[in-house]
Amino acid sequence: MAMTNRGISRIARRCGGVIGGMAILVASPVRADDTSPLEALVDAAAQRLAIAEPVAAFKWTTRGAIEDPVRVRQELANMAAQASARKMDPDYVTRMFGDQISATEGIEYSRFAEWKLDPAAAPTGAEDLAASRSAIDGLNQVMLSQVAASWDLLHSPACPGQLDLASRAVIGVRRLDGLYQRALALATQSYCQQ
Repeated sequence: MAMTNRGISRIARRCGGVIGGMAILVASPVRADDTSPLEALVDAAAQRLAIAEPVAAFKWTTRGAIEDPVRVRQELANMAAQASARKMDPDYVTRMFGDQISATEGIEYSRFAEWKLDPAAAPTGAEDLAASRSAIDGLNQVMLSQVAASWDLLHSPACPGQLDLASRAVIGVRRLDGLYQRALALATQSYCQQ
């Protein structure tokens, strides 16, 4: 339930200034100095999720399948090899990118369902996948670099709190709707390993 200023004022009058002040603190947005070192990683994951839109449109207009197991295997093998070359655990990186791909497929399935139920909203044309795949490849590199830079944090007890802070910031800045919030939660579920 969202807390309005009027509701906060009412609480403050009824319960005294202390509880009202606490409600204001809880309802405040994340401040700029409350940034997480994981924010760049989570933001890259959110940007990568957004590419599901043109990919879904392409697959819809070409009657292509949402899931492409051959491409997924190639992409995960490539990311595992790059992780090994950077002296990172390839299983961790594979799990992380597997979650990202599953979240992306979830968005694509959601779009297909919307377009099936409302054909007037369905795309009638779409760009070739080359631009989307190039953007995905670029974001994969950003994400891999961010994982390398944040390796110790991702494997520490502080990770869940920092991941939550980063996710809330990205959700706010990018104004992610419910679908994208769920997809981001799935995409980042394997980040913290203790």
